[in-house]
Amino acid sequence: MAQKAKTLRDLARMKRALAPGHRACAGCPFPVIVKLVMSATDYPLVVANATGCMEVTTTIFPYTAWPVNWIHNAFENAAATISGVEAAYKALKRKGKIPADKEIKFVAFGGDGGTYDIGLQALSGALERGHNFLYILYNNEGYMNTGIQRSSATPKYASTTTSPAGKVIPGKLQWRKEITDIIIAHNPAYAAQASPAFWSDLIRKVQKALEADGPSFINVISPCQPGWNYPPDLSIELTKLAVETKYWPLYEYKNGGWKVNYKPRKPIPIIEFLKPQRRYKHILNRPELIEEIQQEIERRWERLLKLEEAFPLKE
Repeated sequence: MAQKAKTLRDLARMKRALAPGHRACAGCPFPVIVKLVMSATDYPLVVANATGCMEVTTTIFPYTAWPVNWIHNAFENAAATISGVEAAYKALKRKGKIPADKEIKFVAFGGDGGTYDIGLQALSGALERGHNFLYILYNNEGYMNTGIQRSSATPKYASTTTSPAGKVIPGKLQWRKEITDIIIAHNPAYAAQASPAFWSDLIRKVQKALEADGPSFINVISPCQPGWNYPPDLSIELTKLAVETKYWPLYEYKNGGWKVNYKPRKPIPIIEFLKPQRRYKHILNRPELIEEIQQEIERRWERLLKLEEAFPLKE
């Protein structure tokens, strides 16, 4: 069944949302992301959740903040778990133990550590096998739950506890891995990048992903207040700045086609995104490093526009 577009009034009336009382950090945007994802659909949901901040703060025994069927996995196997549940669902349908007209949707949540690095093998396998599920990556660009260590999602020159800025190095020395490109190389049924600041875009993408016939993936930027070290009331503003600076393009991929969903009319210089984050304080007086980041953003943006022009998304 096609899912209708959601208005702010619809969201306010939704009964299915992450319960209050969870122990996420003040200002953490992942509860907003979870609420938007679950509010996007009326389908019954089964959720698998990789070990990480989201799991730790929402399910402190004996309590849970989840209003849906929820499974905790180890760091590395959220995709394997949800694909196994989806396969069991199909088998039970074939045997008549689940009514043929009962539609259940399957969603996995994982952080960047459990997706870019530790869980990439399981996710790649689930995508290749073609399981019908949605994988939501809440991307806070580091191993935040275990002490703010670098991951392959950590951007260049960000300071972490395992790539500390100092006299020897100016933070992490490598560009972040482009995980959405890696997922698209698997030719999924649907893939996208999203931001909670653009809530209607995120909801629409979740709806499209759940209607897709096969595996789907959405990479959602999710700032970490202690890891990025910024005032907690700036979380959503940062997710907006990430888009307006072209640091975090909003785009989608389907059937071999690309579409950039938002093109800033007057792009903001990247330094405005970096300044509120103390993980970058050591490079704010290094214009050559800021310019290097800006040039890389422009290179990736131009590549994205060329992909859209050469291979436009066709619904």
